[in-house]
Amino acid sequence: MSTTREPSRPVMGPCVASGDPCRSRPALEDRPLLSFVESVKVMALFKVLANDTRIRMLHHIARSGEATVTDIARTLGMKPQAVSNQLTRLSDTGVLSWRREGNNVYYRVVNGCVAPLLDLALCLMEEERPTN
Repeated sequence: MSTTREPSRPVMGPCVASGDPCRSRPALEDRPLLSFVESVKVMALFKVLANDTRIRMLHHIARSGEATVTDIARTLGMKPQAVSNQLTRLSDTGVLSWRREGNNVYYRVVNGCVAPLLDLALCLMEEERPTN
């Protein structure tokens, strides 16, 4: 049985949940070639994400829905000021948002493509493991 794909629908692997908000976007091969400016923006985003601490923070926040600086610091074994500095970098990309409640600042993921991106990264790592 052969499978055909509609041009406007992306093909996602088995690691991405069916409720993925990125599914409504055009498939990569249906998009125009990135411009220089767009490619620089993608590169800058990947540079921010290319940090083990920030990846762990994003994963923790995505799993918990919302987290305070103190909670993240305790979970990752870091000082709150160091966590706050890293969260600022992530917030500057637009993937996180925050709200203040009393003395606490709560961070949450606001970009629906973050969880699928982390899931795909984990999927890629699982796929490259030898099955001997």
